Amino acid sequence: MIDVLVVEDDFMVARIHRGFVDSVEGFRVVGTANCGEQALTAAAELQPDLMLLDLYLPDMFGLDVVPRLRSAGHDCDVMVISAAREAEAVRGAVRQGVVDYLLKPFDAGDLRDRLERYSARRTNLSAATVSGQADVDRALGRVAAPAVTPALPKGMSVETSELVERALREAGGTLSAAECATEVGISRVSARRYLEHLTVTGKAVVSLRYGQAGRPERRYHWHTR
Repeated sequence: MIDVLVVEDDFMVARIHRGFVDSVEGFRVVGTANCGEQALTAAAELQPDLMLLDLYLPDMFGLDVVPRLRSAGHDCDVMVISAAREAEAVRGAVRQGVVDYLLKPFDAGDLRDRLERYSARRTNLSAATVSGQADVDRALGRVAAPAVTPALPKGMSVETSELVERALREAGGTLSAAECATEVGISRVSARRYLEHLTVTGKAVVSLRYGQAGRPERRYHWHTR
């Protein structure tokens, strides 16, 4: 569960943002603050993972909260949610290392998309080490070129594809569709469909293991280039 602190000076807007966040699976709002000083106090008390930060606060400019957070030892991530359209505000947010910048007004779907991308980036850095440059790029929110990540066939989801891909990368050898299904928590038929798609796109290689009787077993392994 990712704990979120909402920093917004308008009480009604803060309540709306809270409802948006709580509707996204894996996220929960642990507190709200209506000014910069309250945000710093709440961060110390609640230890959130993510702060949704408005920039137009009554006591300070929102970005001034970030260095004070860091100097106080708080390492929570910051996502700006603001009507501030000045280029300098955006550049300042980038310099402060914010994870995203969402302009008001927006709807629940806009925030959901950004929260889900943020969650995916956190997952990519959950291990002690990264397996390669692709993991670093995903953690930084960089998008691969379309030629590298073709669209999935109808009926296949990006989330499941990423789980299958990760299971294959971390297997340290080969996986059968049945083994992959158990690892990911999907049916064997679905696992095989995703694995076959990875072979078509060149991300995986399939080999055959022959037993004493019956069809040979298809074994998949990650294609290291």
